[in-house]
Amino acid sequence: MSACDGPPPLRTVDAMQTTPALGAFAEPATAAAHFRALLAHAADVSDVAAVLARDGDPGFVLVDTRSEDAWNQGRIPSARHLPTAVLATGAHGLDPGVPVVVHCWGPGCNGAQRAALVLAEQGFRVKELMGGFEYWAREGLPYETGTAPAVTRRDPADRLTAPLATDDCGC
Repeated sequence: MSACDGPPPLRTVDAMQTTPALGAFAEPATAAAHFRALLAHAADVSDVAAVLARDGDPGFVLVDTRSEDAWNQGRIPSARHLPTAVLATGAHGLDPGVPVVVHCWGPGCNGAQRAALVLAEQGFRVKELMGGFEYWAREGLPYETGTAPAVTRRDPADRLTAPLATDDCGC
């Protein structure tokens, strides 16, 4: 078979069979439980943006857990700035009856996960904003920079990694 023949045909793999490159596949019920749990703990940037764009109470508070310098560099307009160290003290003024969506810089940073753990241990219902501020900016969503008065900006969406024809990726 040459490279011109195209990819090899797909094979059916038994659910418990181990493939060299991927390892074992989970049973459907185990996979469903795993993905259900992921969806209960993570929020998509475009979904959060759509809710925040509507008038009225979004039903959650968005919390930016990054440093003061990072906050001034760029932030989501409706976010509250509460670095993880502040959240850990419990003196943050959040209402335990209101769900919280936390974010940090992006997928290479676990600051939002640490903050989510702190809040969950304090009795809050919490989700992590997938991709954090990085994915927010990549999708061309509005953000503010600087100190008061803030300047609102909106850069073009990243042509490779964000939906361009719509605000929804179609997932």
